[in-house]
Amino acid sequence: MRQWTIDAFAAAPFRGNPACVVEPFEAWPDDGWMQSLAAENNQAETAFLLTTDDPVRFGLRWLTPAVEVRLCGHATLACGHVLFTETGVSGEGLTFDTRSGALTVKRAGGVYEMNFPADPPSRIEPPAGLGEALGVEPLEVWAGQYLVAVLDSEQAVRDLRPDIPAIGRLAGGTRHEGGALAVTAPAAASSPFDVVSRFFAPWAGIPEDPATGSLHCVLSPLWSAKLARQALRFHQAYPGRGGDLDCEDRGDRVLLRGGAVTVIESRLRV
Repeated sequence: MRQWTIDAFAAAPFRGNPACVVEPFEAWPDDGWMQSLAAENNQAETAFLLTTDDPVRFGLRWLTPAVEVRLCGHATLACGHVLFTETGVSGEGLTFDTRSGALTVKRAGGVYEMNFPADPPSRIEPPAGLGEALGVEPLEVWAGQYLVAVLDSEQAVRDLRPDIPAIGRLAGGTRHEGGALAVTAPAAASSPFDVVSRFFAPWAGIPEDPATGSLHCVLSPLWSAKLARQALRFHQAYPGRGGDLDCEDRGDRVLLRGGAVTVIESRLRV
């Protein structure tokens, strides 16, 4: 059985966020086996696909090294890339049945476009310990699936050196069970992007994630309202790597666009 490692939300190798994609199954493997493989891969997500009677529709599940998650953007993009470029699925669009409903991926002018559910956040009071965990007091705090701290500048986001275990202890009124925190700010005037961010998810065994599609289901409606623009360019400023997403707020949905590159093809012997 084949497996691929894909750099997602990237225009070149060693950028964006790596995801492992396993060749589609005809029946779901044992949950424990999938979790063991995800831990063995030790990437932010390993994606597992299930064939259906429709050649362009698949079941899809995502596992981090520690847990199964309800929604993952970069590994969904990676699945679309694998199916189109590595396994020869034809057509312009794919549908994935997931715990977050039906998600679509289609080719769009040299990149991929995903249609995901929007998650507009609500402003909240900063939860106890947030400033200490970040090492800086945010201007605003918002909560959707994830906690979002708004800082005053791109440089503040890039310079952040947070206390990761302390972030793991934050709940802060989010719709998620564990600590997961984004920091975000308007991009500098000289930047080619509109918004920068970083994302920390110690609850899932991921101290910092390089490029997080599901996060932008929260950030896109937040910044579209703040900047009064439907379409925005985002950069996730993971130190030494980083990922790029073009997002479009469509009310109850968000369109996420980005590139992908195959960096490894491997064969599983288990």
